[in-house]
Amino acid sequence: MRAIHIRDVSKCYLIYQRPSDRLKEFLTLNRRCYHRDFWALRDITLEIEKGTTFGLVGENGSGKSTLLQLIAGILQPTQGHMEIAGRVSALLELGSGFNPEFSGRENVFLTGAILGFSRQQIERLYPEIESFAEIGEFITQPVKTYSSGMMVRLAFATAISVEPDILLVDEALSVGDIYFRQRCMRKIHELQRRGVTIVFVSHSAVDIKSLAQRVAWLDHGRLVECGKPDRVVARYLAAMVHRDSEYQKHISPVARPEEGREKSSVAAPEVVTNIPHCDGRHGNGAAEVLGIAVLSEEGEELALLPQKASIIVRISVRAREEISMPIVGYLLRNHLGVEFAGTNTALEEIELPSFAPGDVYTIDFHLDLPEFYPGHFSFTAAIANGTIDSYEVCDWIDNAITLQAEKGRQVYGFLHLPCQIRVNAVVKSRVPVGEKP
Repeated sequence: MRAIHIRDVSKCYLIYQRPSDRLKEFLTLNRRCYHRDFWALRDITLEIEKGTTFGLVGENGSGKSTLLQLIAGILQPTQGHMEIAGRVSALLELGSGFNPEFSGRENVFLTGAILGFSRQQIERLYPEIESFAEIGEFITQPVKTYSSGMMVRLAFATAISVEPDILLVDEALSVGDIYFRQRCMRKIHELQRRGVTIVFVSHSAVDIKSLAQRVAWLDHGRLVECGKPDRVVARYLAAMVHRDSEYQKHISPVARPEEGREKSSVAAPEVVTNIPHCDGRHGNGAAEVLGIAVLSEEGEELALLPQKASIIVRISVRAREEISMPIVGYLLRNHLGVEFAGTNTALEEIELPSFAPGDVYTIDFHLDLPEFYPGHFSFTAAIANGTIDSYEVCDWIDNAITLQAEKGRQVYGFLHLPCQIRVNAVVKSRVPVGEKP
C-alpha cells in the first residue's frame, strides 16, 4: 500500500529583481513580465510504500526541503499530482508551525488542533510530550525565549506524540545534544517497528544508511537516482568528492594551521571524581562509579576524540560493600546511539582483587583508536560483581561523558579498517580485445 505517491511534480517560484517589479507586472495585467522562473523541483516522480523509512540526500538548494513541504501540504505543486495517505506530522525548519508569542504548552495544543485532535485528546497526550521534551518550567514560557535546542526538543516531542501515519524530519535533530539525539533515534526505531512511514533529510551518510530502506538523490531540483541506500549514497558521495576536487583546482592554497589535538594543560588526577553527564543510572548500589575521563597517553584530558591515536579511558570506582569479583568496563556509542565498541576487565581476562568497603580503584583502559566517521561519541561507565556469564550491576552510568571526534579524511561506514593494497601488474602476454585470456 502506498503512503506517498508523487507523479511529475514541479515547483516554481517567481523571482523579482526589485519589490516594485511585482506591482508593475500586476498593473500591466501580466502582459509584461518582470520576473524570472526558478524551478525548485522539476518533474519528480516517487512512490513510498507504507511503513518505509525513506531518506533524501543532496546538496543545499537541491530541493529536499521543498519536497518535504509539498508532502506536508505547506506548499502546493506548480505542476503534477500528489497523493498522501494518512495523518502527516512534520518536523521541518526549526520552530516552523510554532507561534513565537505562545507558550510551549499553548503551541502543543495549537499543533494538535491543526492536526484534528480534540482538546481532550491533547490533554491525554500532553504529559508524554512534556516528559519527552524535558524543558522544565520553560514549557509555560513564550517560545520566542527558547534556545534552538529547547525548540527542537519540544517540536520533536510534539511531532512523534500525535500518532502520525507519516513523519517528516528535515535535519532538525542536528541541533540537539548527543543525549537527546540518541533518545530521538530510539523513538524513531520504535516508530519504524509500529509501521510509521518516515521521510527524512540528512547530510550524514551514516544516518542515511543506518535508518533508510530507500534513498532519493536530488540535484538542482531534479531526481538523479532512487534506490537502495548503499548504491545511491556511494554515487552521491563520489559526485561530491569530484565537485570538491574541481573546486580545489580553482582556489589558491592556504597555509594550514599547525596540526594537533585540543588538550587541556592540566594533567588528570589519579582518581577521577567528575561525571560530566548522566543520561540514566542504575545498579544495586554495592559500588559506585566516582568519575570518568578520556586522556591522552601523556595523561592530559582530551577535549576532542582523536583519529587514529592512542587514548586512555580512566574510570575510578569505590566499593560500598564487599565486592568479591569486581568487573569494571566502558561502552562507546556514536551519535545514533549505536554501541560502537566496549569491553570490561573480565572480557580482557584481567582479574581484579576483591574490594573491601571504602576501597577506591582507578582502572585505565588503553585504547588504539582507528579512523572513524566523525561526530559525537559518548562513553558509558559501569562496575559489576560476578563473572561474564553471571553478574549483578552495581553502578551503570549511561553516556557519562561525550566528546566530539576530530575531523579526519573521508570514511565510508562507521570506521576505516587498516588496509594494505597490492597491485599485481606483471603482464606475461597481452590478450587481444575480444578474446578470452
